[in-house]
Amino acid sequence: MGTEQVLDITRQAMKLAILLSAPVLVFGLVVGLFTNVLQAVTQISESTLQVIPKLLAMLLALFLFSPWMIDLLTDFTTQLFENIPNLVR
Repeated sequence: MGTEQVLDITRQAMKLAILLSAPVLVFGLVVGLFTNVLQAVTQISESTLQVIPKLLAMLLALFLFSPWMIDLLTDFTTQLFENIPNLVR
């Protein structure tokens, strides 16, 4: 297996990791921004007001996007296993 093949697999794996984490992180970011604005407007400084909504939003994102995430991960793994004969010479 050559260096370019290793780099290509690594690049694909990193791209997959970014794609898999993006929906969860975006949901957390949006809810975190909303709760921070709400706290600034109402002058409430409760730490649980930040954590609980973000956690629930991230769990919702996992629930909504899990079929898509599983498909991406399955396709990548299948492609990797199918290319094993081409990688080993």
